[in-house]
Amino acid sequence: MRLAGKPCFSMTEKELFRVYQNRRVLITGGLGFIGSNLAQVLVRQAGARVCLIDNEAPHCGSNIRNLDGIEKDAEVLLGDIGDADLVRPVVRNVEIIFNLAGSISHIDSMTHPHQDLHANAGAHLSLLDTCRRENPGVRILYAGTRQVYGRPCSLPVDESHPACPVDFNGVHKLLGEGYHFLYASLCGLRPTCLRLTNTYGPRQLLHHPRQGFVGWFIRQALLGEELQLFGGGHQLRDFNFVDDVVAAMLLAAVSENAIGKIYNLGSGAAVSIRNFVETLLTVCPGLTFRDIDFPSERRSIDIGSYYADCSRIRADLGWEAATPLEEGLRKTLHFYRDNRSAYMMPR
Repeated sequence: MRLAGKPCFSMTEKELFRVYQNRRVLITGGLGFIGSNLAQVLVRQAGARVCLIDNEAPHCGSNIRNLDGIEKDAEVLLGDIGDADLVRPVVRNVEIIFNLAGSISHIDSMTHPHQDLHANAGAHLSLLDTCRRENPGVRILYAGTRQVYGRPCSLPVDESHPACPVDFNGVHKLLGEGYHFLYASLCGLRPTCLRLTNTYGPRQLLHHPRQGFVGWFIRQALLGEELQLFGGGHQLRDFNFVDDVVAAMLLAAVSENAIGKIYNLGSGAAVSIRNFVETLLTVCPGLTFRDIDFPSERRSIDIGSYYADCSRIRADLGWEAATPLEEGLRKTLHFYRDNRSAYMMPR
């Protein structure tokens, strides 16, 4: 992984990794997509002492193969972050928590709102209360989502944009975010929130489309299937390669300047979903796609066009996305072609 930008606190990639060396780090949702990529970097390149907690929720992306190469070096606890007895001994001794656990499926949140409430709010409330009791000054990086903004009033969207989510997932993620900052005022917890958007790359769930179109389109590309574009695919989006997201997390979690702040992540360049597909076709020649009507259950929670203003994180941390879309897609497809049996599960 190469870090993007030049952090304003004058830290090189090598210096940043040195900061994490031998530090005790907890990653919630650690067997999932972003959590496992973060764990790979922290163990392989930074030499951190990493513990992962994951509840292996069905259909959420947990995969033990995501730890290939570091499985002997990272401690793994299987269970829910809402289980205080499980997390208490770990929370007591860690210096940094990367809180990435939760559900990201907008569709599932609408059909199972109580499950989504627990995954994205209730369990986090329990985790934070355990932090209050056992380690109130712990540094915590929370993975939020652009979904909290809902349908943008203006573009690009900066952090001052009103929060008006259009589905239960956005509501519950906003609630989880609020818990982190409330506990900061109550007990001195030191949180930072990154609002993510369309992260893609190796170790991503591929076997169903309910976590967004990116992983599903990549699966279809690998299988040579025809892609379907809802309503012509003219909505604009940001896309972040997972290495860039991991870099932002590593920077934010050790920057004093980031404590108590919310940051948007984004690519710095809006791309239509149609252009995303056309770029995928460049990487996978011979693929085909067609336009279809927007399904009603998806149209009702679609946010239209969204792309982020990332000037705050660029100013504070020097972070900006470094991986062009075509390059990121090539790296992603190369990974899955080499690891097909572990990720190409049946639908």
